[in-house]
Amino acid sequence: MNPTWVFRKVTTNFPPWLSSLTSSSSSPKFIRNQEQLCRLLSISGREHNFKIGSSIHCSIIKNPRFHSPINNPHISIWNSLLFLYSKCAHLYDAHKLFDEMPVRDTISFNTIISGCFKKELFSVGFDYFKLMYGSSGAYRFDRGTITTILSVCEGWEFVNVSKMIHTLVVVNGYERETTVSNALITAYFCCGCSGFGRQVFVETSDRNVVTWTAMISGLAQNRYCEGSLKVFVEMRRGVVSPNTLTYLSSLLACSGLNAFKEGCQIHGLVLKLGMNTDLHIESALMDMYSKCGSVRDAWQIFESAQVLDEVSMTVILVGFVQNGCEEEAVQVFVRMVKAGIKIDPNMVSAILGVFGGDTSLAFGKQIQSMVLKKGFGSNPYVSNGLINMYSKCGELDESVKVFESMAYTNAVSWNSMIAAFARHGNASKALQLYEEMRQEGIKPTDITFLSLLHACSHVGLVTKGMEFLESMKNECGISPRKEHYACIVDMLGRAGLLNEAKSFIESLPVKPDVQLWQALLGACSFHGNAEMGKYAATQWTVEAPDSPVPYILMGNIYSSKGRWKERAETIRRMKAVGVAKDTGTSWIEMKKRVHSFVVDDRMHPQSEVIFDALLVLFRHLTDEGYVPDKRFILRYWHDDNDDVVANSCNIRMNNLEG
Repeated sequence: MNPTWVFRKVTTNFPPWLSSLTSSSSSPKFIRNQEQLCRLLSISGREHNFKIGSSIHCSIIKNPRFHSPINNPHISIWNSLLFLYSKCAHLYDAHKLFDEMPVRDTISFNTIISGCFKKELFSVGFDYFKLMYGSSGAYRFDRGTITTILSVCEGWEFVNVSKMIHTLVVVNGYERETTVSNALITAYFCCGCSGFGRQVFVETSDRNVVTWTAMISGLAQNRYCEGSLKVFVEMRRGVVSPNTLTYLSSLLACSGLNAFKEGCQIHGLVLKLGMNTDLHIESALMDMYSKCGSVRDAWQIFESAQVLDEVSMTVILVGFVQNGCEEEAVQVFVRMVKAGIKIDPNMVSAILGVFGGDTSLAFGKQIQSMVLKKGFGSNPYVSNGLINMYSKCGELDESVKVFESMAYTNAVSWNSMIAAFARHGNASKALQLYEEMRQEGIKPTDITFLSLLHACSHVGLVTKGMEFLESMKNECGISPRKEHYACIVDMLGRAGLLNEAKSFIESLPVKPDVQLWQALLGACSFHGNAEMGKYAATQWTVEAPDSPVPYILMGNIYSSKGRWKERAETIRRMKAVGVAKDTGTSWIEMKKRVHSFVVDDRMHPQSEVIFDALLVLFRHLTDEGYVPDKRFILRYWHDDNDDVVANSCNIRMNNLEG
């Protein structure tokens, strides 16, 4: 019998595709040629079936027909073995095999480079490319080499690599290869070099669906959402038809722009094409509708979906949270848990976003118990959510415990902790943590500076706050957003520097919006400055004519000064334009249940007992010399009222609720 590799019947559970690789003869079955052997090794690699692949390698070693170093034509077997070890993540064996190969070709280098990149051994992979490129033409790289290297170029640190490869593409005449152009477009956008990505797209003459999708996706991911939709419209006017990924990218652009109309139009297109049942499309549609404020439409898609995965469930939870539907998000999450749906870290991170002052701390502790039980504590997004949850619920010490227990912290972790200290008025600790963050080599983000400015504002560190603004722009290269400018206005206003706050707004390079006028008017309300407040309120109503807040704050200012006629005129003007004040709410958690109250609330089953207790407490306060602060009372009370204590109690409740 000729020496062949024999497949004998064994009890091992071989995969079903094994039978197609063997002859139809009776046992024993044979792999008869090199082509079948290479095919078997390749499929073993793709299926990550290392057990079979390594067994084949053992048999090859014993078979001189395939293992002889003189038989150069059998380099395909060596490459297939290299592919097997690389795919199965046995990089040490792959390196050893590569070193022992009697002959190598371009495929050999491409395979080992790809294997290194998949294990994130970037420096090792680039060393192999240098060896290949510096071999005096013995191993010429091809478009597979180029696309493999460009596929890992993600992040600003790979900008120079992308440009170097681009140079090699031009020098070696690959610029007309569409697959190479597609890889270059993707790499440039992933590195944040949108201009170079656009240039390659413009210079690509033979554009296919991947080319268009790379451009649309790249623009959307780099927040050029309007440009992304324009390219999508241009594509639909041409001969290339969009695919599922193209529609996903265009929906991402709609989400970024809050473009409800365009999102609905794309929804209509995917319905016509029958793509609406695709899991990824459904998730993208839910995200788009949620970002556009139409959570009802997002919920309808969620409810009608035939199959749901972790992504779609996370998207709907985030959608509820972003649209202020915290209670609905909690209900959906509880339903998921009770239904036995597998909860993943992303879902937990999403539900942790519902927590604020009016959310049950007991429920938050239950979430943390789930985190510990499922072993999600090592996930930084979950831990960051726990930090925010505890700090918003008033448990700063618990936030510190979570932060200190984290094995790995990123910028978000530090930002969350700095924000927690700022939220609780501990500016010195927030600033100290910022210095520790810099010492750890963590680069601050725009959120970091937002929290720092917030901390400086609440303790009057005006000089330090202005230094942070300059550091943000000049040292870190971060462009301030309107939220940062609003913090500066609030900081100046709280310090009583109202004229400086007004001058700061007028000197900004951007048009002031509601946030800035709200900060200025809030400061005027705090200091009782009616003239400056009237100016800020007027600007606010121009930007947001449907908002009742400027009228209420001006009413507060006039009340604090005893200017009841101006106060009455302000409220009449508010009613004339058809805006109504939102009802103020307070809450307290008792025995794992949150109790909410509005002004003069009589709906609670224990309301009479509550009011009696408040009245008793108020009498004790007045007996001890407490004098009610009537500056922000929204209607006039006569002091000769017979039941001054009861009225004062109601006044105080109005202050708390309003």
